[in-house]
Amino acid sequence: MAASVPPAPQFAETLPIEASPEVVAFLARRRSASAMSLAAPGPDDAQLADLLRVAARVPDHGKLAPWRFVILKGAAKDAFAERITQLADSQANPVKANAALRKLTRPPVAVAVVSRFIPGEIPEWEQRQSASAVCHQLLLAASALGWGANWITDWYSYDPRATAILGLAEGEQVAGYLYLGTSTEQPQERVRPDVAAITTEWSPS
Repeated sequence: MAASVPPAPQFAETLPIEASPEVVAFLARRRSASAMSLAAPGPDDAQLADLLRVAARVPDHGKLAPWRFVILKGAAKDAFAERITQLADSQANPVKANAALRKLTRPPVAVAVVSRFIPGEIPEWEQRQSASAVCHQLLLAASALGWGANWITDWYSYDPRATAILGLAEGEQVAGYLYLGTSTEQPQERVRPDVAAITTEWSPS
């Protein structure tokens, strides 16, 4: 990939708020790659470590880190997919469930972002939202570095047998699987929401 990730700032280092038109330009045209288009190579260990470090820099009320990462790659990813495949025929729509597994098996690297609730003052909803932010930030970081990336939750994110295979503990949930690799095709723009139609400005009645 063309770009590299700068080192992490030191604790208490001043981080000025500065305009970054390049970032806005990237966000204005960001598009997920199809999981089916992702092929080798994917991020290597060092590149993946950088991506996860960037992904963890999300809003996290209470500094709880209410999420964790499970990396799936190589032979271990193949073994995981094989065990998940054994559950597909028992889904409500076996044909669709088996087809969805191609999104898991094709990309060279997958990262499961696991959401966990830490009891205390911070509401569970906020902690779950932070896990979603991690998914999105990982998607953005991978795309910004030139990788093809896709954020997916499918039936194996919710089936208790599948989450047990992944190693989830009680109360943990899959916030998403992030599929990473080299995109073999250029994604096309899709229909976007009419922002004006879903935006209101509050005023006192």
